[in-house]
Amino acid sequence: QKDESKDPEVYNGLAKIYVDNGTSKAAEKFLLENDLYDPATVGKFCESRDPMLAVVAYKKAMGACDDQLIEVTNKNGFFKDQAKYLVVREDVDLWAKVLTEENKYRRELIDQVVATALPTADTAQQVSVTVKAFMSADLPNELIELLERLILHDTDIAREQFRSNKNLQNLLILTAIKADKARVMDYVNRLDNYEGPQIAKIASHPEHKLYDEAFFIYKKFGMGVEAIQVLLQCKEDIEKATDFAQTWDKADVWVILGKAQLDGKMIKEAINSFLKAEDPQYFEDVIVASKTGDLFEDLIKFLLMARSKLKNSLLDNELIYSYARTDKLGELEDFINSKNNAKYPEIGERLFKEKLFLAAKIIYKFIKDNSKLALCYVHLKEFKNAVDAANDAGKIPVWKEVCFACVAAEEFKLAQRCAMHIIVYTNHLMELVMHYEYLGYFDQLIEVLEAGIGLQRAHQGIFTQLGICYCKYKEENLMQHIKEYWSRLNIPKLLQACRQHLKWLEVVYLYSYYSQHDNAIETLMDHSAECWSHDLFKKTVHQVSNSEMYYKAIEFYLQEKPLLLNDLCTDLTPKLDHSRVVTLVKRKGHVPLIKGYLLSVQPENNDIINEAINTLFYEEEDHKNLLKSVDTYPNFDQAALATLLKKHELLEFRRIAAHIYQMNQRFEESIELSKQDEMWDDAMKTAEVSANSALAENLLYFFVDKKEYECFSACLYTCYELIKPDVVLELAWRNNLVNFVMPYMIQTFTDYSNKMSVLFTKIGKLEEKLGDGKKAGDEEKDEGTPMLTAPLLITAGPPGMMGGGMPPPGMGGPMGPGGPMMGPPMGGPPMGGPMMSGIPPQQGSPFFRGT
Repeated sequence: QKDESKDPEVYNGLAKIYVDNGTSKAAEKFLLENDLYDPATVGKFCESRDPMLAVVAYKKAMGACDDQLIEVTNKNGFFKDQAKYLVVREDVDLWAKVLTEENKYRRELIDQVVATALPTADTAQQVSVTVKAFMSADLPNELIELLERLILHDTDIAREQFRSNKNLQNLLILTAIKADKARVMDYVNRLDNYEGPQIAKIASHPEHKLYDEAFFIYKKFGMGVEAIQVLLQCKEDIEKATDFAQTWDKADVWVILGKAQLDGKMIKEAINSFLKAEDPQYFEDVIVASKTGDLFEDLIKFLLMARSKLKNSLLDNELIYSYARTDKLGELEDFINSKNNAKYPEIGERLFKEKLFLAAKIIYKFIKDNSKLALCYVHLKEFKNAVDAANDAGKIPVWKEVCFACVAAEEFKLAQRCAMHIIVYTNHLMELVMHYEYLGYFDQLIEVLEAGIGLQRAHQGIFTQLGICYCKYKEENLMQHIKEYWSRLNIPKLLQACRQHLKWLEVVYLYSYYSQHDNAIETLMDHSAECWSHDLFKKTVHQVSNSEMYYKAIEFYLQEKPLLLNDLCTDLTPKLDHSRVVTLVKRKGHVPLIKGYLLSVQPENNDIINEAINTLFYEEEDHKNLLKSVDTYPNFDQAALATLLKKHELLEFRRIAAHIYQMNQRFEESIELSKQDEMWDDAMKTAEVSANSALAENLLYFFVDKKEYECFSACLYTCYELIKPDVVLELAWRNNLVNFVMPYMIQTFTDYSNKMSVLFTKIGKLEEKLGDGKKAGDEEKDEGTPMLTAPLLITAGPPGMMGGGMPPPGMGGPMGPGGPMMGPPMGGPPMGGPMMSGIPPQQGSPFFRGT
């Protein structure tokens, strides 16, 4: 039945029988050889009877009863069997379960794995899975024990594959690095088949700091560069690195050591290391470090070595520089005369900037750079050579440098020689001037500029700057310079300087030359104490463009030069508004100052001028000139003047007032004023001029009342044509003045007789003409008829004569321009007086005809 049935229950029962009734060996054999029972069921049955058989049954499940196996082995202390099962099982997940921290039997299990299970492993896979399980469980110390047992303590020849396995050796060392650093040096020393460079790199990491172990590994594997780098970079033990380099004695190691020494400021040692390596790759760093440490002697050795390996212009430049710093000028000359790759302008500039002028001079002389050579001579105080080199260079910046250096050294002749090449350029002139001024060499600067104005290329700037220097430092030459060279000056610029230094007279001249005469006049007025002169002022004021300046000038003269105001106004007469001038001066109360000017412009008959002059004459009590002014220039406020004069205490001025009233046909007021002053003659003449019969007759009555019979007679003479004969006869008869009126009557009859004669002559001629003109029309006869009857009336005489009726012309009728049939007077006046007419001419004053 056993052979025929495959029912697991059958075999499960059979296994139980073996376990209960048989021996352990028989039961174990059945469990091992039979594959048809259920391991879980049988194992469970065996746990309480024989736990070891339960382990055998569970193993038979090939993973299906792993949990039960682990449980029974833990429960019964079968850790050796559990360890062997785990190694053989090769299940990472199962390993994770048993190696977890929650497993309180983990330590016992690990001990059995290390002591028994792993050493008996048959395949590398089993070992590998076990190691990985330990690594995954983070059991480095336990892993180290495990690996030590495999690699170092197992001497079985059959297990040589594990002892020489590279991965296991790497794992052992790496695990020790992480978990037990003290063992690492022993491992790397005893083991040979591991990844030395990688492990050394890990060991030298800052996380682990196993620098000695890393150095040992690199050295063991023949990696000198890496070994010395560990010493230098990680341990920073340059002394030990130096000993290693001497022991190793290879170029690459010396180079690394040299670079480290260079970084550590051990410049001499670094140069020696590079020389031993004969490697110039860090020549730039060596150059910088050597210059910093001033080790040019050692640098020369390095550069000579480097030049034998490289062709680089920097090396040659630095060699020249090093020769210059060590004052090896002979070697320097030999070097530049040999074949090289030096960049002479570059190294020359560098030497010059670092004030190595002797070496720079050699360089510039070799490359014939006269500009730089001149500057080298300047710094070497070889001024004559500097000037010659500057002349060969012919460049303005060079001339300036040499010139300024000569000035600073007080080599003024050489400086002037240089300056002649500078001042001809406007944009460089100011810099030169400022340099001389800053150093206080004013006279020397003036000498330079005075020489400069004689140059063929002299320009406006030179003349202007010379003027400014005169203004500042030699003012006695300034005016002459302006007068001679004003056309070549920058006048605004020089003006600014003169104003700044208070040279006001020169400012006036500059404004005049610049055609800014208004500004010149303002300057003369604003700074009169320093620059005013009457002739200059008159000459300048004539040329101003703004007419307001004339009146500002007048105000200025009123305030500061009043006695010359008349001369100024007279000189400006054609350009002035005379009314404005008078108003201006009058407001200040100084009209007498311009009397001469006013008299010179009075012919213009301006009312304001006339009033001003009349006022002056009034104040001066000059009645003669006042009368002359009133008669000659009547354009003024005559009423106001007359009102003023009639109250004057002097007679002559009151007479002028009467005269003014007469001129304005205010005859009554004039006559009354003359009466008050008993100026009878003036009154009579005013009446005559008025041509008013009433005024004349009133005057006759006045004289009769005053018993001024002589004046009565004189008035008849003066006012002959205005007085009616009947009025005269009546006054004479009433006042017994026949003798005083007889001349008048004689003259009246004479005039009457002459008029009649002339009238008859004209009538006769008219009658003859009418007789010859018979063909004339009736209208002409009608017109001629009254003319024929007129002589009859005249011949018969007027009814008023000798018995009444109309008085004859010249006797009873009105006389003067308004009388009927009144023609011009005939014959001369009575008493042989001068010829009289209807109205006397208004030429001059009748009051003063005889004076």
